Amino acid sequence: MAAGQLFSRTTQALFYNYKQLPIQRMLDFDFLCGRETPSVAGIINPGSEGFQKLFFGQEEIAIPVHADIEAACAAHPTADVFINFASFRSAAASSMSALKQPTIRVIAIIAEGVPESDTKQLIAYARANNKVVIGPATVGGIQAGSFKIGDTAGTIENIIQCKLYRPGSVGFVSKSGGMSNELYNTIARVTDGIYEGIAIGGDVFPGSTLSDHVLRFNNIPQVKMIVVLGELGGRDEYSLVEALKQGKVTKPVVAWVSGTCARLFKSEVQFGHAGAKSGSDMESAQAKNQALKDAGAVVPTSYEAFEAAIKETYDKLVGEGKITPIKEFTPPPIPEDLNIAIKSGKVRSPTHIISTISDDRGEEPCYAGVPKSTIIENGYGVGDVISLLWFKRSLPRYCTQFIEICIMLCADHGPCVSGAHNSIVTARAGKDLVSCLVSGLLTIGPRFGGAIDDAARHFKDAYDRNLTPYEFVESMKKKGIRVPGIGHRIGITKIRESSCYKSLHAHIFHL
Repeated sequence: MAAGQLFSRTTQALFYNYKQLPIQRMLDFDFLCGRETPSVAGIINPGSEGFQKLFFGQEEIAIPVHADIEAACAAHPTADVFINFASFRSAAASSMSALKQPTIRVIAIIAEGVPESDTKQLIAYARANNKVVIGPATVGGIQAGSFKIGDTAGTIENIIQCKLYRPGSVGFVSKSGGMSNELYNTIARVTDGIYEGIAIGGDVFPGSTLSDHVLRFNNIPQVKMIVVLGELGGRDEYSLVEALKQGKVTKPVVAWVSGTCARLFKSEVQFGHAGAKSGSDMESAQAKNQALKDAGAVVPTSYEAFEAAIKETYDKLVGEGKITPIKEFTPPPIPEDLNIAIKSGKVRSPTHIISTISDDRGEEPCYAGVPKSTIIENGYGVGDVISLLWFKRSLPRYCTQFIEICIMLCADHGPCVSGAHNSIVTARAGKDLVSCLVSGLLTIGPRFGGAIDDAARHFKDAYDRNLTPYEFVESMKKKGIRVPGIGHRIGITKIRESSCYKSLHAHIFHL
């Protein structure tokens, strides 16, 4: 891996599996840093195409949505980072597809629980093809003032507090995304902030290791010191120990391995990450901390002393003239979303709709001044409620009963009931069977799902073969095909049992 920095102010990414909030946070970070172009070039949402509207500062922009990875990479050849928000079930397959695209250089896999065998295949392919995998089970990474992955570093308020809108002098790497946010804050308090930060993820087999990124930081001129936060379990930290002993890391390293409390438990301890599991003595936090200290890293006596160790190392580099602290500036404000601003009481907005029939300003909603509790207690029916909503008063019972009858007549199991309704109305008017049938047939539109077309085909076929209605129904029964009906598909048995079966089909054949 080695080489240098992964991101720049012109880095663009493809975002797999649309998530509105993480993408908007990336765009807000872009605006905060003064980027001219958004860092999200395109979105991949399997099976759909089009655009998603998001904000870049105050401007609303449309980001293209592609149906597959190949199409997105072809449309955006300069986007070399793939941010994968797929679930653990599909993350490996989609990540491998992205790795095989020549334009993709870095992949961040957010999902945790990706099968370890799949992860090993991804790692092997990435290393063989000089590509970088961050994760699985990661929040990603950030280059201050340039580019960030998804939800890395949290809210805009936290990003500003951690001075991440401009580059600092510290390279930081950790297994934990949550602890990365904590350390960004800690580092900002006692130094001029981070230059680049990476959370490699808490799985047993991360796509890239702590030492991979430390060796990268060592090659980046802007990084003057390195902070590492490890944890018990696994032996990743020992590769960093070897790199320090061999002189591959020439910049000051301040490190701490968390999990020293594990020795207080009598049995083996499993912490939050899959890889944070106490095993042999060498995998304990105490052993790793001692090994790092013996190799030349600055290792505090506890996590509480970590901040002081970082400050002391930074101040020493400033005193030696190796660090010139970055000058502070005020970043541009990010416009607030309207709904957030309304909730916080910062703006007021006039109402666009005034209802004269329902009111929820009191202790309980009212319909035309009648509380809902009264409606329920008095046993109001649908007709009574409609009279309140439509006519703004309680109508006599005969009126509300008429409303309910109208609703029952129009009720059916689907949205397209004109045919059935008109047949019912014609029958209620005392017309003959053929008139009722025709009144329904003539008002059936194309939204009826093809039932009438299917019925016509079957009936015509039976007519052409000179079948009697009985023979027609029996042939359909033997084929196991239901006879299509008007509005509903009626089973053969029910048709045969129907009292109007013979006369209905006789009429149909002789129309």
